[in-house]
Amino acid sequence: MRFKAFEKAISKINKLSLPGIETQLKMAPSFRKQLMERYKEEQKSAKLAAVLALFYPSKEGETLLVLILRKSYKGVHSAQVGFPGGKPEPEDDGMEATALRETWEEIGVSSEKITVLRELTSIYIPPSNFLVSLFLGIAHAPLTFTLQESEVDAVLEVSLTDFMDDKSEVVSKILAADGSPYEVPAFKLNGRIVWGATAMMLIEIKSMLNQILKK
Repeated sequence: MRFKAFEKAISKINKLSLPGIETQLKMAPSFRKQLMERYKEEQKSAKLAAVLALFYPSKEGETLLVLILRKSYKGVHSAQVGFPGGKPEPEDDGMEATALRETWEEIGVSSEKITVLRELTSIYIPPSNFLVSLFLGIAHAPLTFTLQESEVDAVLEVSLTDFMDDKSEVVSKILAADGSPYEVPAFKLNGRIVWGATAMMLIEIKSMLNQILKK
């Protein structure tokens, strides 16, 4: 989709009601309910984090969404695809500031280039005990990226057309935190499987875009 048309349409997104958890659950693994029950007490003292879903134009004027491939490490989110983001620092003036700072640190896109449109539905991630705030933003010009090598393995520049294509929604086999194999709903974007909390956030974004792009 041409970015100029997307830019015009996305301005209407603040008028929409958030689809919320009911829509997010369409991309939830079957074991999520079990995890939520297991982590009921921990959730009361969940750590905070914020991420940014950032759309921007390619050099050819098409609309792209940036995702990142995280480094492999000894942790529950090792080598997973997600949004740029992370934990708040004392100097952050709220969670939106956290999302913008982390985007700068992880992929080298400064806040001056970004217009944050709105906050979407936050999501709790049981295995890491994080409550994640999601912000939606756009950059009005093509971007170049400088990766934080300690955190980010690669940037995935996802075409909006591919993201909105229902064929990108798949079922994939993964291993849960306890090592059990499961089939989970997921997105397949740029050859990568995106599942779990990121997929749940993506489906809310897709639901809202469907409302404004098809009018």
